[in-house]
Amino acid sequence: MFSNAFRSTVQLRAGVCSFSTTRLLLAGRPKIYTKTGDKGTSALFTGERRPKDDVVFDALGTNDELSSSIGLAREFCLDQGDSVQGIVGQLEQIQCLLQDVGSNIATPRDSATAPRLARTEFDADGQHVEDLETWIDSMDQELPPLTSFILPSGGKAAAALHVARSVSRRTERMVVPLAQEQRVDRSVAIYLNRLSDYLFTCGRYAAMKAGRQEVVYKKPRAPRVKKTSPVPEE
Repeated sequence: MFSNAFRSTVQLRAGVCSFSTTRLLLAGRPKIYTKTGDKGTSALFTGERRPKDDVVFDALGTNDELSSSIGLAREFCLDQGDSVQGIVGQLEQIQCLLQDVGSNIATPRDSATAPRLARTEFDADGQHVEDLETWIDSMDQELPPLTSFILPSGGKAAAALHVARSVSRRTERMVVPLAQEQRVDRSVAIYLNRLSDYLFTCGRYAAMKAGRQEVVYKKPRAPRVKKTSPVPEE
């Protein structure tokens, strides 16, 4: 179902929705399950079916997990109140852009037709990356200098943003090999790299606005070994 709904979303965003897809979306409530993936394959936007454990679906699934993580962090930011309302809209915009990232991943750049490549191109002018950098710089001006390693901490919103940051790193690791093989636009990997920096800064910013201290890494002391007296020989 995820794959079919994803393809329908891509088609609608790209303006290429077929009559059958439109009818499916408008004719009431379709079934959640489609059974099309019962044999262990799923479809890309190009229509090609691949095994569900294909690297492309690994990247798509992790990208979906990233959006969900950001959605949870955004809810915690809403709960925190007005102090972090500035980043709530940014996080929502990022979730929408991650849908476009998914469209790009689901359209292999080395095999898709030219029209589909054009419809699913991502951040060709680098504007989305520039937006992230602008937001990072704006928050960083308010933050105290980072002098030590910090642990995910600082309240629920901050900790959730750190979770999203770590998922963003994992998504990037999934995408980089595809970008190196020119199966995904290189701009996708760049965006995910900058996104993890943004989420890290957001986590620190949310902690500061909540008035919470960030937990600083301290090297644990090795446990002392108790000396024992030698056993006298008999």
